[in-house]
Amino acid sequence: MKRESQRQRLERCLGDVQQHPDSAAAHYNLGLAYTVSGKVKSAEEAYLRALEIDPTMVEAWVNLGGVRLMHWDFAGCRDANLEAIKLDDTLVVSHYNLGQAYLYLNDPENLVRCNQRVLELERDHPAAHYYSAVGYLAMDNHGAAERHLARAIELGFAPTQDFVKAMEKAQMKKARAAGTTLVEITGAEGPEKKREE
Repeated sequence: MKRESQRQRLERCLGDVQQHPDSAAAHYNLGLAYTVSGKVKSAEEAYLRALEIDPTMVEAWVNLGGVRLMHWDFAGCRDANLEAIKLDDTLVVSHYNLGQAYLYLNDPENLVRCNQRVLELERDHPAAHYYSAVGYLAMDNHGAAERHLARAIELGFAPTQDFVKAMEKAQMKKARAAGTTLVEITGAEGPEKKREE
C-alpha cells in the first residue's frame, strides 16, 4: 500500500469537509493535515470550526493550543489548554503546553505548577523537570532548580547554555550572600598541603 503524501492527505481532508461540513471529526482531521503541512493559521481555523460543532472534543482543544503556541499566541495557547484540562485533567500534553504558555507569559509560578502536574502524571518527563528548574530559578528557589536540572540531565535533556550560565550565576550570588569562599581545585600547593603529583 502506497503511503499518502502530505498534499494527498490535505486534499482528502478538504474533500471530507466538503462532503461533511457539519462533522467535527472532518474539520479536526483537516486541522491535523494543515498542522503537518506547517499551515498553522489554517490549522487553527479548522480546529476552531471543529470546536464550534463539538465543544467537548478535547483533542481539538489540545491541538488548538499547540498551533497557537507554534505561532506565538501564548495567551491563546493558555486558554485552549485550560479548556482541554477542564475536559480531561490527565493529559500530559495539555499541562506541558500550558506550562510553555506560562513560560512565555513570564509567569514562573504557573510554569512550575503546570510542570509539577506533568510530573505527577509522568514522573520521568525530562522536559518537565527542566522547565520546573527554569521556573524555580526565576522564583529564586535554587535548591529546587538544581534538583530538577540534575534530574532533567540524568534523563537526557540538554539544557541551554544560557540556562546553565544563569544557574552558575545564581550559585555564585548565593555563595557570596552566605559568605562562602569558593576555591578552585587546581592541584596547586595550598597553605597546609604539598602539591600532589
